[in-house]
Amino acid sequence: MMIPYKLPEEDRFEHHIAGKPTHLVRLENNRGMAVALSDYGARVVGLLVPDKAGNPTDVVLGFDSIQGYLAADEIYHGVTAGRFANRIANGRFTIEGETFSIPPNNGPNALHGGAGGFHTRVWDRRLVYHEKVDFYYVAADGEAGFPGRLSVMVKYRLTDHNELVITYRAETDKPTVINLTNHAFFNLNGEGNGNVLDHMLSIAADKYLPCDEYQIPTGEWAEVAGTPFDFTTAKPIGKDINVADEQLRIGHGYDHNYILRPATVAAGASIATVVSPLTGIRMDVHTTEPGVQLYTGNFLTGKDVGKQGEPYAKHGAFCLETQHFPDAPNQPEFPSTLLQPGQVFQSETRYRFSVMK
Repeated sequence: MMIPYKLPEEDRFEHHIAGKPTHLVRLENNRGMAVALSDYGARVVGLLVPDKAGNPTDVVLGFDSIQGYLAADEIYHGVTAGRFANRIANGRFTIEGETFSIPPNNGPNALHGGAGGFHTRVWDRRLVYHEKVDFYYVAADGEAGFPGRLSVMVKYRLTDHNELVITYRAETDKPTVINLTNHAFFNLNGEGNGNVLDHMLSIAADKYLPCDEYQIPTGEWAEVAGTPFDFTTAKPIGKDINVADEQLRIGHGYDHNYILRPATVAAGASIATVVSPLTGIRMDVHTTEPGVQLYTGNFLTGKDVGKQGEPYAKHGAFCLETQHFPDAPNQPEFPSTLLQPGQVFQSETRYRFSVMK
C-alpha cells in the first residue's frame, strides 16, 4: 500500500535551544520535489521525491518535530557534520607544533566535531525565494577544542533537474582543520519502509581505507577488487554485508571511506549511484571531495521512531558522506584538511534524483 508521505509542519519546529529560536524551512521545485530543512544542525529533515508511479516519497530518515531530534538515539540525522566530520584518533592533532585536544565522544576518538560539533548548534539562515536557503555559523576560537574563529556557510539549493545541491564555504583567522559533510540517512524505499539491503549501489572507487579496532584508518589504501567492498559494478548493498570479513566485523557492516577516482571527481561525473528496486527511485551523487564514507545504518537500533511512526532498525538506511579522509590531520599521506588564514574552503555535493521505470 502506498504510504502518504508529506513533510513535517513548520510550527512543530518552533523552539528555543541555548536561547536561539529554531525553525523549519521548505524548498520546492517545479517537478514534484520538496525538501524540509532545520536551522538546528543545518540539517535535512525530509526530502520528497517522485517514485516510478509519480507518488511523493520521503527518502530521508528523520522526525516530525524538533523534540524528536532532541530526544533521538541517533543524533546525526541529516546534519551538517563539522568542524571535522568523521573520526580523529584520540581526539588529538598537531598544527605547527601545537597540539589540540577534542574531547572524545566515540570511544577514544572525536567523531563529527565532538560532543559540541556543528550538529548541536542553531545556525542563522537566509531564505532565497523557494529554491534556496543559506545557513551561517561562526565557531569561536577554541570551540569544542578546535583552533581559529571559523566562519561557515552551508547553502542548500533545489534545482528543477531534481538535484539537492549542498555548497560549503569557510574561512578562519588561525590555522585550523576542516572537514564538512552532510549526514543524511537515505532509504529510497521511503523512510521507515524496511531496510536498504536490496538497494543497488555502485561507487567509482577502486580503493578504500581499512580501519583498526577503533575505526581509525590504518594508513593502507587497499584495493576493493576481490573483497566485499567492491562496488565498482552495481550490486545489492546487502549482497556481501554478512560475509566473514574482518573489516565488516570492525564496522558492524559498511562504515568505511572510499577513495574516489580523481578523474571522476574532476569531470563532475557521478561518484555513486543507488537504485531502489521497489520504488524505482535512483540517486546519483556528484562531489568535489576526494572521498565518500559508506555507512549502512549499522547502529540504528529501532529505538528511534520516524516521521511515519515506524522504528528505524539496523540497516534501515545508508549514508554516502562526501568528505576528506578520516583522521587526516594525523595522516600526512592523506589529502590535507588544513585551512590557513586567507584561504577559502569550498566544496560542493549534488544528490540528483530520477526514476528507473
